[in-house]
Amino acid sequence: MPLYHDDDQAMLADTARGFLADEGNIAKQLRHWRDRDCPDGFGHALWKQFAEMGFTGILVDEDDGGMGMGHVEAGIVLEEIGRNLTPSPFLTSAVLAATALKHGGSDVKGRYLPGLISGESVFAVAVDETAKHRPQRITTRAERSGNGFKLSGTKSFVIQGASADMLVVAARTSGADDDEDGITLFAVPKDAANMKQDPVRLVDSSVASHISFEGTELDGDAVIGEVDGGRAILNAMLRAGRVGAAAEGVGVASGAMDMTVDYLKQRKQFGKLIGEFQALQHRAAHLYSEVETARAVTIKAQQLLDEGAESAELMTSVAKAKVARAAGLAVREGVQMHGGIGMTDEYDIGLYMKRDRALQEFLGDAYYHAGRVAELSGY
Repeated sequence: MPLYHDDDQAMLADTARGFLADEGNIAKQLRHWRDRDCPDGFGHALWKQFAEMGFTGILVDEDDGGMGMGHVEAGIVLEEIGRNLTPSPFLTSAVLAATALKHGGSDVKGRYLPGLISGESVFAVAVDETAKHRPQRITTRAERSGNGFKLSGTKSFVIQGASADMLVVAARTSGADDDEDGITLFAVPKDAANMKQDPVRLVDSSVASHISFEGTELDGDAVIGEVDGGRAILNAMLRAGRVGAAAEGVGVASGAMDMTVDYLKQRKQFGKLIGEFQALQHRAAHLYSEVETARAVTIKAQQLLDEGAESAELMTSVAKAKVARAAGLAVREGVQMHGGIGMTDEYDIGLYMKRDRALQEFLGDAYYHAGRVAELSGY
């Protein structure tokens, strides 16, 4: 397939670009909620506007009331979220949690999907248990208790965990901590007893939680999919989240690059626009090529996921690693080319660097995914 959008996707991109530039811009959302020390870190009114636009159900099947679209379309929205640094639960709720719920039964779907589609509910995903993303090792345990389960263990850096109406939790129901099998996913409601949260504000002003489960009791209907059969669902959810994070990273890189190029066209030194200096032109051209390559590989990963191709796993890690490099370059070049003012809060370019830093760690950094590419390629 061509590595660009078709007519319908281009129309969606135009809609998302205008909507988020108007309603999700830095002044109206990120700075507004950050400066008020909002405990959620995002605006629920904007989330309901996402629902009105149909974005919240973009990956939900039409039979379940959603749009029935794919990862290419979700990525279009995420790129604009990244371009505007819009604080939003879209990635955690409408991509990660929605992908997990797609594999659930009618009971769990009926309980949670209507709230997602209407924008009334926010979801979070609790997978990681250490400072780094290592989903191969799951130590949180879920033991049989009556007709349900009792959950014990801890999860780290659960993005928007304290704001979530439901958390998708990966727990071990059998086997050793490093076993591939024996994983079950649970839909844990926010008011579950014996669940404690410790919210922390991250460098990009988003809010994550360290969560402890101290014998949290769940009924049998909380299971997503089959008991002990959750690894395949977890992997599908992680693939969706990783390629979604890559798409948002492309938006961060594009936004930082555009801001930097605009500055090169305005700032003067020695009586000349600094954009006329050949050294800066070369750096800007190199940055443009890196961002466009990252966008192309991300679209390819999205297409392969939508096709259900076996190579989607490999290409997803390629995209996550490549975008991390390109976005990191974009924000560093942006701050440097802005000079000293690039280090001040008055200019937005520093906010792109902060968002890039948090996004790089989410669901695996460049080193993690470069290792996966090597492993999946037979090295």
